[in-house]
Amino acid sequence: MNFFFKPKQKGPVELVKATHEAMARVEMNGSGIGDQQRTKANDEISRNVASMLQILREGGADKKVPDTTSEQVAQLAQEIYTTELLPLLIGNLSRLEFETRKEVSIIFGILLRRKIGVREPTIDYLVSRKNVLASLVCGYASADAAIFCGNMLRECFKHEALVKATLGLPEFFNFFGYVEGDNFDVTSDAFTSFREALTKFKDPAVAFLKDNYDAFFAKYSELLQSNNYVVRRQSLKLLGEILLERKNFHVMTSYIRQSDNLMMTMNALNDKSKSIQYEAFHIFKIFVANPEKTFGVHNILYKNKDRLVKFLTDFQNDKNSDEQFRDEKVFLVREIKRLLPPPPEH
Repeated sequence: MNFFFKPKQKGPVELVKATHEAMARVEMNGSGIGDQQRTKANDEISRNVASMLQILREGGADKKVPDTTSEQVAQLAQEIYTTELLPLLIGNLSRLEFETRKEVSIIFGILLRRKIGVREPTIDYLVSRKNVLASLVCGYASADAAIFCGNMLRECFKHEALVKATLGLPEFFNFFGYVEGDNFDVTSDAFTSFREALTKFKDPAVAFLKDNYDAFFAKYSELLQSNNYVVRRQSLKLLGEILLERKNFHVMTSYIRQSDNLMMTMNALNDKSKSIQYEAFHIFKIFVANPEKTFGVHNILYKNKDRLVKFLTDFQNDKNSDEQFRDEKVFLVREIKRLLPPPPEH
């Protein structure tokens, strides 16, 4: 009469342990395991991850009201932390079934929002396990994992401590490659995460840009000159946001002192795309408005004075109904007309 009884559900400890064991089989290469056994192990992981998500949801862990989670939720969360299940799942995300990847990202988000009083244990865990954040960034290298890793990263970027930790990773510079890949969905998602890390919280972004100015802008210049139209336009727009952020004054003044940066901006102003021209315009005006131009910047503007006045007078006149844009053009033309020959360089 066994059919009257349902099989016993695994508890948190058993679920996590069984997932580790199944993942070990999935990770085996060569003759150690056959395709059938690997598929069976993957199926077990899928069932276990689905059960973990069910425990979290039934225990109230995905609700916005803190301190209402069950004992099973607390036990599961602790097992996930202490056995390092998160880095294992994230590092092998591309090997999992599509639905399981999705459920892993949901579990990650639920755990990230979990609070115990004023403590946020998953945030504390991730700050002390930067390898997990590095794995999320590097997830963009795999088309199968990229979107899910991106979702998890942006959940992290809702917390200043995790933005700061991510910006401090050497792997953060991998974004320069990810945003220029061949897969449009992946590159778009990567740029969204990249932008979020640099704009969501001002203080860690300002510190990062100040401490890594040369390395960052050496790579960023490549994006501004990319053959990919979308990358070029998004990069110009983000650069404008960075330079016009008041807290980035030190970064802005360093950037507009360099004549090479002005030349790149002027080339973008002359691009065949009106969208790129428009984004470049907002960067160009910072160079012109700077009262303490370097010799190189002053000299380029002065030598191109007449051409710039004519260009700006006729620049995107279809937007002249925008009063601010029209006033900015008038200001730039006036400032450029006033330019005198630069003083001799010392």
